[in-house]
Amino acid sequence: MSFKNYKVPYAVDEKYSKKAAYFSMEFAVHQPLKIYSGGLGFLAGSHLRSAYELRQNMIGIGILWKYGYYDQARNQDQTLQVQWNEKIYSFLEDTNIKFQITIHDHPIWVKAWYLNPETFKSAPLFLLSTDLPENDYVSQTITHRLYDANVATKVAQFILLGVGGAKLIDELLFQPDVYHLNEAHGVSAAFYLYKKLGSKEEVKKRLVFTTHTPEEAGNEKHDIHLCEKMSYFCGVPLEEVRKVTGMEGDQFNHSLAALRFARLSNGVSQLHGEVSRQMWSKYDNVAPIKAITNAQNWRYWADKQMYFAMDESNDERFDDRKNYLKRRSFEIVADQTGKLFDPNILTIVWARRFAGYKRADMITRDQKRFNALMNNKKYPVQLIWAGKPYPVDYPAISEFNSLVHLSKQYKNMAVCIGYELGLSKRLKQAADIWLNNPRVPREASGTSGMTAAMNGAVNFSTFDGWICEFIDHGNNGFVVPPVDYSKMNVQEQDQYDLDQLYDILENQILPMYYERPDVWRQIMKNGMRDVRFRFDAGRMANEYYEKLYNG
Repeated sequence: MSFKNYKVPYAVDEKYSKKAAYFSMEFAVHQPLKIYSGGLGFLAGSHLRSAYELRQNMIGIGILWKYGYYDQARNQDQTLQVQWNEKIYSFLEDTNIKFQITIHDHPIWVKAWYLNPETFKSAPLFLLSTDLPENDYVSQTITHRLYDANVATKVAQFILLGVGGAKLIDELLFQPDVYHLNEAHGVSAAFYLYKKLGSKEEVKKRLVFTTHTPEEAGNEKHDIHLCEKMSYFCGVPLEEVRKVTGMEGDQFNHSLAALRFARLSNGVSQLHGEVSRQMWSKYDNVAPIKAITNAQNWRYWADKQMYFAMDESNDERFDDRKNYLKRRSFEIVADQTGKLFDPNILTIVWARRFAGYKRADMITRDQKRFNALMNNKKYPVQLIWAGKPYPVDYPAISEFNSLVHLSKQYKNMAVCIGYELGLSKRLKQAADIWLNNPRVPREASGTSGMTAAMNGAVNFSTFDGWICEFIDHGNNGFVVPPVDYSKMNVQEQDQYDLDQLYDILENQILPMYYERPDVWRQIMKNGMRDVRFRFDAGRMANEYYEKLYNG
């Protein structure tokens, strides 16, 4: 097919006729396409799937990572081993589009690949690569590893996504009405558009921005002189860059630049919207920050058989289906760890990206209570962990490894590797309890609990992110009662959450699961029902058009 004068290859719903280009560093569209690390990618993948279902006039712009994020393997002692394996994707189409962009005052060749909407039922996705024989080796490595730890490489990746993505759109003659930056990685596109359109006002008309980071320290900042040296600003002189972005000092804050170039922006949960407005209020000329709560694609994630059984009020079939899902998932756990789990035992799963604030090991920190929990004969439990630490986040890797070592003491505790879309779905099906205990208010949204609920898992969480809009304690899930954490230091906050977690687990969850199965089943159903429409990505994709693109 020809990619000149590119049009979305399906009939567009009139409601969504405005053309949008959606820039993201990662997309988790389907398991075989491993170009994602965690929640940001899971969100972007669900967004593309729902955009396809709603027939929106939207294309995705991303990067084809040769080695992905990394492959999670094990050392001889079962601890984490990071592997970088080349990925081959025969299902991607060659657009035959090649063009040059400037990085570090040097022309770099960029090639575009295409994920056809019919391949995985997603909006069209264009993926950029510099891994070409025309480029020198250093330039080829720009698209080797997602979130490369080398600062210069990372800045080059940001230039590729932003400038390369905007230039690709010109090559396609797509002419979007809206450039949507999913996080600030692609904000270099604003400088490309600034040069092309001639004024900040013209850029502002077209640019919208989604921020995912609830604390200022977490937003990407780089040395402004390094950015200039690497051609990040598309030849716009540094003094002019400072003028249009309001940047002072030596640090270039990508999110702040995005907020000053954007017409509108949004946080990814109601709470995150409030936190973001407060956080950025000390800066002038930032875009209004709305809130569009993240969501996940129901059609892709949900177990339809459980929903059918629920709709038919067939409790026997409902229970039987959940039991089957657990048994099937436990085959993977047994294969990886040699632990044979029982589908009739309450199974708690903690599975997501390993990061310090998510406190993966929190339940293990009270050794006495943890040991009693793991050896409870009256109310037995099984625990599963999974998730990928950032490959150079050594404290997170150490946390993962310490859980692996601890699991050797218990036959009812397992730590799995390879936490990607496929395993994620299976572990949500394995879970009776989906445990989520981030340090409040550090989780912007945290969408894994949505897809867990779509598979009959009951959420048990601290009061953060999307949970604040969803949870009804004892009715559709369980929550640590929120307190004013700002009056506590980190140790006090962790201790409070840990004590509450055990009290709820020991006094409410375990007795209910084993002694009142009818009530437990109702909680599962309530969670499944409450998540289905309010937290389906169709609602989210529609809100992006209503609140951001047309706003």
